[in-house]
Amino acid sequence: MTHSSPPSEPIPTKNSRHHGAAGGFLASSLTGAGTSPLAEQALARDLAECHEDHPSVERGRKPRGDNRHAAVDDSGSGSDEADPVPGPTLYRRPSGIAYGAARPTAALLQPPTTITPTPAERARSRDAERSLLRDNHLLPPKHPRGAEPPGLARRAYRWLFSTKVRTTHPPPLRGGDEEAGASASAPPPDETTALLGGPDGSRSPPPHHEASLNQQWEAAVAAGQIRTTWQREAKTIAVYSRSLIVTFLLQYSLNVTSILAVGRLGTVELGGVSLATMTATITCYAPIQGLATSLDTLCAQAYGSGHKHLVGLQLQRMTYFLLLALIPVAAVWLNAETILTRLGIHEKSAAFAGMYLKIVLLGTPANAAFEGGKRFVQAQGIFHATTYVLLIAAPTNMLLNWLFVWKLGFGFVGAPMAVALTQNMLPVLLALYVWRVDGSQAWGGFRWAALRNWGPMVRLALPGMIMVVAEWFAFEILTLASGRMGVAILAAQSILVTTTGTTFQLPFPVSIAGSTRVANLIGAKLVDAAKISARVTIVGGVLIGLFNMTLLTALRYHIPRLFTTDQEVIELVARTLPVCAVMQIFDGMAAVSHGLLRGLGRQEFGGYANLVCYYLVALPISFGLGFGLDWKLPGLWMGVTFGLLIVSLAEYWFMWRVDWNEVVKEAEERNARG
Repeated sequence: MTHSSPPSEPIPTKNSRHHGAAGGFLASSLTGAGTSPLAEQALARDLAECHEDHPSVERGRKPRGDNRHAAVDDSGSGSDEADPVPGPTLYRRPSGIAYGAARPTAALLQPPTTITPTPAERARSRDAERSLLRDNHLLPPKHPRGAEPPGLARRAYRWLFSTKVRTTHPPPLRGGDEEAGASASAPPPDETTALLGGPDGSRSPPPHHEASLNQQWEAAVAAGQIRTTWQREAKTIAVYSRSLIVTFLLQYSLNVTSILAVGRLGTVELGGVSLATMTATITCYAPIQGLATSLDTLCAQAYGSGHKHLVGLQLQRMTYFLLLALIPVAAVWLNAETILTRLGIHEKSAAFAGMYLKIVLLGTPANAAFEGGKRFVQAQGIFHATTYVLLIAAPTNMLLNWLFVWKLGFGFVGAPMAVALTQNMLPVLLALYVWRVDGSQAWGGFRWAALRNWGPMVRLALPGMIMVVAEWFAFEILTLASGRMGVAILAAQSILVTTTGTTFQLPFPVSIAGSTRVANLIGAKLVDAAKISARVTIVGGVLIGLFNMTLLTALRYHIPRLFTTDQEVIELVARTLPVCAVMQIFDGMAAVSHGLLRGLGRQEFGGYANLVCYYLVALPISFGLGFGLDWKLPGLWMGVTFGLLIVSLAEYWFMWRVDWNEVVKEAEERNARG
């Protein structure tokens, strides 16, 4: 899994006067206009084809229903053409929103992309800039303090929670040209006069009050007067993370519910459902997520250019492509029992897994449509739509599992039936939200052009699929390996994977928050503030890891009883959970380090480090301990634990050595090229 509003809503993020944005959980960037040649090529072709197919859709004319976000029109130049005031610097959308609860965290080698902020995002970003100016005593406070000195309790409260920069003198000027320094050292504008007061002293706002704030902010940044505090960064990261945690837990619960419902039917059934869900992930869900990452660039480029109707065109094109990709998936799933048996899996477990996959196959087209739909709304800055959909779908999934598995007595087959029905609900609910609430302005109707111009989309999609599948495959190998050890061990592995996957939904949103916040500050050229935010994020990841470790250690005999009544499986899980508990610290550290690398625009190092540590370190150690020394399940998890330790240390070392000022220059150059 960004200021005063949760990241499930449009939030202010990064941009350096030329709007920039981030893509997703694996693909994120430091912005830059026009920095994705493939997306630009696709956009140019689409504009030409759409003009031929629908001559009424011309440059400068808004498509039907395009009236909700007036800051962006179809003039082809985004909002800046209509708004002479440059955009706010603290503009960046949260990376990772669209992906839900996928565990692997390698970063894609994908070029930066461009998104034009919505009016709500611009307003929130301005609020964030204004708040930082107040905290640095460059604007009057919202609520002036009384002259009477505060008491001891009040002082302690302020020390813990106040976001004000503690100084008795104005922030010193550090660098910058003389003009910028002079501008910054001038008396700051008063909110009731310079920003909100007219020339005659009236309280009516002047026509360019936003430009005044813009100049004040730029001058303060140039003079080095903008600083932050750990309290502000902790508050910001907590606000970023809270709704993400809810969203990711809801989406992950779709898998957990099936395992909980089936687990008490028997050990073989528990192992079968675990094997089926992991196989479904590696052969279908992960590839679909990876392929759909191309929409993070293509939809963003289309929306940022002002041609909103092309966002819907990209969605249609990707949906058709994903549906074609499901044909070989269907062939594998229909023969899954035979394939798994030949891989050495116990026959009964393979039979249950094959039965599960055949039924769940009915929900995969809807799952593919939902993955594209998430990117469709995300490109428009509508992040809360997925949360609302899951708030309905997740409880419904729980009810359906109870109804089918237990109440109606369908047994094992009831679980995949519930999953398939829930998957079919997801795109329907999202479509209803777009139709009745927000998002339809970017649809533009069905087009024949969606059957053409697939080349750029495929070339952007394949790297995404490779990175996601490559990392997920490491977890699939461990599950298949445990299946060769026996039915009980496979059942125990199911519980362990589910438990650690659930706990991962806590540090992962913090990593997204850290990625977004660091990118905000890097884009605003606030290097020292970015470093403080990174430290706060690291501490947050470690604290969450310690919390998870304590939880798993204290409940190691209680957690398996939620899934099964088989005493042998309970003992196996209880014996391995201490290893998984130690892993939580390194899991939190690694998740946060991945996020910070994305915020710095150095995600390629994280991608390579993940692959090396999983395949050259973790898996060899796992097999050596699990099979060579016959430590079985604890040995398999020790290898993963050591791999996470190595990758987190390597990434923190890289961030310690990287030149953060150079990162700022690179981001500025990309924005300048736009």
